[in-house]
Amino acid sequence: MASRLVPKVNSKEGEFQCQEKHAVLLSPVGRLEISGCETGLHEIKLPKMSVLPSGRAESATWEVCEGAEEMTEPLKQCTAWLHAYFCQPARMASLPLPAFHHPLLQRDSFTGQVLRTLLRDVKFGEAVSYKRLAELAGNSRAARAVGGAMRSNPIPIIIPCHRVICSSGRSGHYGGGNLMKEWLLSHEKLQKEKIAY
Repeated sequence: MASRLVPKVNSKEGEFQCQEKHAVLLSPVGRLEISGCETGLHEIKLPKMSVLPSGRAESATWEVCEGAEEMTEPLKQCTAWLHAYFCQPARMASLPLPAFHHPLLQRDSFTGQVLRTLLRDVKFGEAVSYKRLAELAGNSRAARAVGGAMRSNPIPIIIPCHRVICSSGRSGHYGGGNLMKEWLLSHEKLQKEKIAY
């Protein structure tokens, strides 16, 4: 895939632009599009699932089908992390997270705080309510704002917005669709039972 120039996230006038690279990964939940530059990961785009995948994730197809030849280090780290997430979750703890290079994660905002809190505090196989995540992020009355933060998450799966559910226990909405959210939660629950974290 061709790369394109995008403004550098933390750029000042006169600084270079970052060169965005793209790759497409074939995963157990469909095609994942990832983008980033040498500085970090910009985005993960999820497919919309219309049916649940059949079979076990460990035996499902996994490959880089576009962009492998020009991957930056953050994209390689993202690919390795996603492969472990889907196929070998026990390896995730030993893999580095890619650096993030998206404006939303660079700013000191409530949304950025919520996403960083979610990444740090809600582990594989766990779930948290919107209200509880608001409390963890420092504003117990901001459950609705947490929902907005989940909708604007540029790096789903790695920043696990699928783990945020309603207080009632319902899964709530998800950018990749409710089937995707249910599959990810079920995948983590099954895998957590197999491995000791």
